Amino acid sequence: MLRLLGLPQVSRFPRATVTLHLDCFQLLFHGDEHSRRVDVDLKYLDNADDLEATELRLLARLQELGYEVERRSPSEEGAGS
Repeated sequence: MLRLLGLPQVSRFPRATVTLHLDCFQLLFHGDEHSRRVDVDLKYLDNADDLEATELRLLARLQELGYEVERRSPSEEGAGS
């Protein structure tokens, strides 16, 4: 289970991108002018055996909270720069 606390306001950062890295989930919240990054270390997950299922639940939960979500692989990170 992953508790989501201290997330930025949906009204200011309506888009969220989730990327799974070797040691953490990286959540990047995008607003009109700014972005905010939150790293979630995998050691804090209760059940890190199925990271894909955890990632999908995280995306679903963020969507329930009102964010427009995107799933990104680590290899895509530099593609837009």
